[in-house]
Amino acid sequence: MRTIKGPALFLAQFADDNPPFNSLDSIAKWASGLGYKGVQIPSWDSRLFDLERAASDQGYCEEIKALLAHHGLELTELSTHLQGQLVAVHPAYDEMFDGFAPREVHNNPQARQAWAVRQMMLAAKASKNLGLTAHVTFSGALLWPYIYPWPQRPQGLVEAGFEELAKRWMPILDAFDAAGVDVCYEIHPGEDLHDGATFERFLSAVNNHPRANILYDPSHFVLQQLDYLAFIDRYHERIKMFHVKDAEFNPSAQQGVYGGYQSWVERAGRFRSLGDGQVNFSQIFSKLSQYNFDGWAVVEWECCMKHPEAGAAEGAKFVEQHIIPVTDKAFDDFADADVDKQTNQQILGLS
Repeated sequence: MRTIKGPALFLAQFADDNPPFNSLDSIAKWASGLGYKGVQIPSWDSRLFDLERAASDQGYCEEIKALLAHHGLELTELSTHLQGQLVAVHPAYDEMFDGFAPREVHNNPQARQAWAVRQMMLAAKASKNLGLTAHVTFSGALLWPYIYPWPQRPQGLVEAGFEELAKRWMPILDAFDAAGVDVCYEIHPGEDLHDGATFERFLSAVNNHPRANILYDPSHFVLQQLDYLAFIDRYHERIKMFHVKDAEFNPSAQQGVYGGYQSWVERAGRFRSLGDGQVNFSQIFSKLSQYNFDGWAVVEWECCMKHPEAGAAEGAKFVEQHIIPVTDKAFDDFADADVDKQTNQQILGLS
């Protein structure tokens, strides 16, 4: 077995125009001071990172790693959540998702998609230059408006949606394969890849591509009422990344998994800071260790109540306490009897 690495912190929710959150150097110093050993960088945030430069400038990548090392940190992965989302957008969301892209491609879905694909190709090169082996993103969604079949979905609609999704992602997956990097889709409501069934459908559509993998985040499964522990049993071979995020689900007479259009604090299902929700992290860390997951345990802070800095400080300690230093010895080695084949035959009554 292998020991999970961590704690690490996803920086997307903390990047800000105010210090210490407005530069990679200062935010790294802050994260290190809280006890983090790694950081996951949002590639779209120019305050922290230049994706285009990282894809073409090895020297810049070495500077990034040296800067982090100066603060006792490693770069765990890059994230392209926003760019990946734009690889596939249903027209109903065009206006809302334009904000994820540069102004010059607004009101032009084809240009926006082309920009997103290029960003993904840059991310493959940048990840390779940085010596990374995994990358996190969203799949995007063409079918999300039809998640609940009323009116009934036309025959073949779902198949056509996944066929197109696979068509858009195959060149990207091939580029990451050439770079030696796994694409880890965060399985997430709002994406066409939002549970095990949809991931399997996508995997089939991309011919079981070896780089099509999973970022495991149990919080999104709590909100869907999915068995997040059995998920690890079923998909552990494809789980290459791990977001440590808590959640709770408290259904009432008024609402359930759909949330009744309520604000996050009023929803039956809501994200919480680590330790404040219902996720059984002791079992999660045990299962991941059992299946030899040796990636990073990356805290993603999202909470409808607690301040982010408090959540980050508590999160580092929480992960550190849950990481299992795996054993290289069997607990009953002391009772081992040194016997040979003939003795075993005698014990079984075979000689």
